[in-house]
Amino acid sequence: MARYEATGGVLEAEEVTPRPSFEVLRRLARKRLAVMALAVIVIIYLAGILAPVVAPYSFRENPLADPANRDIAEQLIHQGPSLEHPFGTDGSGRDLLSRVMWSAQTTVIISAAVILTGGLALGVGLGLLAGYAGGRVDNVIMRVADAFFGLPDILMLLLITATVRPRVEGFFDNFDGWPLLGGLIEAGLPDYFLVFGALALFGWVGMARIVRSQVLSLRESDYVLAARAAGARMPRLLFRHLLPNVTNLVVVAVTFSLGTIAGTEVALTWLGIGVGIDHPSFGRMIFDASGLTNLRAHPNLMLVPAAVLAALLLSFNLLGDALNDVLSPRRR
Repeated sequence: MARYEATGGVLEAEEVTPRPSFEVLRRLARKRLAVMALAVIVIIYLAGILAPVVAPYSFRENPLADPANRDIAEQLIHQGPSLEHPFGTDGSGRDLLSRVMWSAQTTVIISAAVILTGGLALGVGLGLLAGYAGGRVDNVIMRVADAFFGLPDILMLLLITATVRPRVEGFFDNFDGWPLLGGLIEAGLPDYFLVFGALALFGWVGMARIVRSQVLSLRESDYVLAARAAGARMPRLLFRHLLPNVTNLVVVAVTFSLGTIAGTEVALTWLGIGVGIDHPSFGRMIFDASGLTNLRAHPNLMLVPAAVLAALLLSFNLLGDALNDVLSPRRR
């Protein structure tokens, strides 16, 4: 689940002094594991973003779908690694390298959507408001956050996606004939919308708590009191004076959360309630390759997506630890 408390006790609520970006990058560059982790993340994300351009085959390409070429297509099934198919092919004759790239694109789209909506828009916004306003506003926001935090994550996601999916698909069917939306719907927009909406519904809670705890310690600072005495309105106080001082915590939390979101999306798809069967996902690839017989006969079907996913999740954790060391004065 995309809970920012996954960082455990790593994030301290302390006054943060913004530092020049160059200084942060210089300190980060000293950490070799962090640089390697960042390189892995960039490579996987670029492969996903550029999949329509660099992927050898389209995710829609299925050699077995054409009965006229079935004899030729059957020769492509379960091929081992080769120059034409570096990671081999699956049980439908599809290129695994291309499937990995398109699956990375799914991870990029859902992770970015959840972070922008649940993490930044809702989490940071509500955290700033709760921490600065206090009183009833703080109580209402935090009680709602506590209610979401107390719900069983995966179970609620199962219920939400299973219940809402028919309505979401029916809604997007109304726009199937539209020039622009029709192409997006065919590319999997309803599935992406459903998964990121369910994750964003819970993803704001941890970020809101982190930001609120920091703002509570900053709202009585001299510069905030001076701005308030000068007549600054609440939006200016929140986004001009308080937000820059919580940016470091937000950056670290986002880094950890990207890995959590990616893992949760894979888990949902593996359970059969995430991205649809027609669209690539690491969870779908792992699900299709599951089974002891399949693993013994064709281990590359499981090992390739699992290795890429494990590298991505580990890299986010390593980068998050390094950023926390770099951005936190107490841990330098």
